[in-house]
Amino acid sequence: MASSTTHPVLGARALNRATLARQLLLHRTPMSAADAVSHLVGLQAQNVQPPYFQLHARLAGFRPAELAGLMESRAVVRTVTMRSTLHTHTAHDALTLGPLVQDARDRELATFRAGLTGVDLDRLALTARAFVEAEPRTMGEIREELLTHWPDADPQALAVAARCRLPLVQVTPRGVWGRSGQVRLTTAEHWLGRPAGEPQGLDDVVLRYLGAFGPASVKDMQTWAGLTRLREVFERLRPRLAVFQDENGVELFDLPDAPRPDPDTPAPPRFLPEFDNLLLSHADRTRVVPPRLKGRSWAGNQAYRTLLLDGFLAGLWKAEAGVLTVELFEAVSKAAEEEIAAEGERLLTEMGTSPTTHQIPAGPAPGPVSAPGPGPGRIRFGSIRG
Repeated sequence: MASSTTHPVLGARALNRATLARQLLLHRTPMSAADAVSHLVGLQAQNVQPPYFQLHARLAGFRPAELAGLMESRAVVRTVTMRSTLHTHTAHDALTLGPLVQDARDRELATFRAGLTGVDLDRLALTARAFVEAEPRTMGEIREELLTHWPDADPQALAVAARCRLPLVQVTPRGVWGRSGQVRLTTAEHWLGRPAGEPQGLDDVVLRYLGAFGPASVKDMQTWAGLTRLREVFERLRPRLAVFQDENGVELFDLPDAPRPDPDTPAPPRFLPEFDNLLLSHADRTRVVPPRLKGRSWAGNQAYRTLLLDGFLAGLWKAEAGVLTVELFEAVSKAAEEEIAAEGERLLTEMGTSPTTHQIPAGPAPGPVSAPGPGPGRIRFGSIRG
């Protein structure tokens, strides 16, 4: 919403640098993986590997074993939260973010109501809870169990109802780096061995969001959370917040003491996984995605692995068989290629090169050419046209 009051203006580069600072992407921080997951209010996790790559781009000395250990010790879990999508959260957040995310779950459930005629949803939740707490179950097993109670209901709708009405988590080994496992579910309370805590209030979550994604508009946070009607929360907090506006006059809120670096602060190249929080948590993504590249990091519902250069989307990447292939949207300088190659070599050395099915989109492009810099032959550059 455009403001009728004049506030200090933050241009795209100022917003970019502020957001990168909150996202720990201006320089790698010595923060622990557990603290980073908390600070970022979770990591987008539709696929298994992205949370690991998100932390590698942000943390000094991070290795996959650190997050894998947190998964296995149940300090972090994979569960459906914001926008009714899968995230990796700390145990505390998994147990206390429920009220924040329930509206999105309820909206998803509403789309399946036609298949739930005659189903008592409270009874369904109790039945499903007992079933998954007896032992972790697959969605197929949950569906078949619920069909024995409601044989006339739509099977998919029953499974969705269980997921939307219960705080389900994916149990390990699912989500552990270097291991594989079928998705099996139980309740967060059962897996973590303790009841849900006092729910986090919206005021507190707004402040946490601004700390990780600000400066931001009301609509930005609504996009991140999958909620509506947050204006009154921001208005209640206004006396505690700094207020700015973007170049279009949209009002932006922020924590008064949060970092807002100079727009000319250097931003190193970063390789981000598909579904990285940075690209999904604002209604206006021009702070990271130049308008001319809008839509280039997606195809349908699939997000690509992205490269940031000077803080902005600049290309796509994949790693296979020990080779990192980088496809650039536009030509870059030789110095920039060398910086990208150095960061790519770090990625290959510290994270390995597990095969990925997340392909760079096909299209007219020249064959990749070897890049200068570290790891000759391991980093390949091409370009994407059109």
